[in-house]
Amino acid sequence: AIFDVAGPVIKKSVATTNLPWVMDEDSLASNLNLKSVHLMNDLEAVARAIPVLRDSDIVTLNIGEPVPKAAIGVVAPGTGLGESFLVWDGSRYVPQSSEGGHTSFAPTETRQIRLLEHMLARADHVSVERVCSGIGIPNIYEYLRDLEHVYETPEIARRIASAEDRTKVIINSAVDPHNESPLCRATIEMFVAILAGEAGNLALKVLAAGGIYLAGGIVVHTLSALDEPAFMRAFTNKGRLSELLKRIPVHAITTNAALLGAATYGLENLTDY
Repeated sequence: AIFDVAGPVIKKSVATTNLPWVMDEDSLASNLNLKSVHLMNDLEAVARAIPVLRDSDIVTLNIGEPVPKAAIGVVAPGTGLGESFLVWDGSRYVPQSSEGGHTSFAPTETRQIRLLEHMLARADHVSVERVCSGIGIPNIYEYLRDLEHVYETPEIARRIASAEDRTKVIINSAVDPHNESPLCRATIEMFVAILAGEAGNLALKVLAAGGIYLAGGIVVHTLSALDEPAFMRAFTNKGRLSELLKRIPVHAITTNAALLGAATYGLENLTDY
């Protein structure tokens, strides 16, 4: 069996990032009565899916000028923020795990600076995950409501107060053309700008001339916001290297890439099953 998990897999074991679990391949195999278990970082699984994606599995946000066999970057906002990349080894793409979502949040404009200051008042370290993920979206919402005084309608305030999943309420309200919620829309606009900036950072770090892929449920549900000019403006806002980023393709994955990637690994490596 193959499990993709959120966390760094080291020596066949992983301490999950956002759950109090420790998973071990041998223990899982024994407890589940399986011949073997393979643990895979969830973003490695997403990366493994990219070479086998169909055109119908993606929405292209920037056509760019893809360079064959160049590095490819992956950014996936879910509960947390996952990142990975692929490199060409001479015959195929090889995925590389990363914990880039836990690097420090680097604001790119004055309001993001104030968001960082707001977050630093509550935590010693503010990772990009804290403002660019399912757990981060409510942080943006609260900042815009409490410090920028963006209007919160009574209906949204009621729904947020009673919601088990505030992020879902915020996203659904932001993308619903019939729901007038300035605060939810402003929250997702800021989230998109931060996501775009971080995707641009990864593109520069690994020189992802093969493209940047956005993955995860939040990407699917905010696709209408991602497919706006503001995303690419924030993605390419890198000073002297802005022109380079304009040539990098950007795609949003609309299928379950983690499941597809795990299955791809199984077909390629578990030939004795």
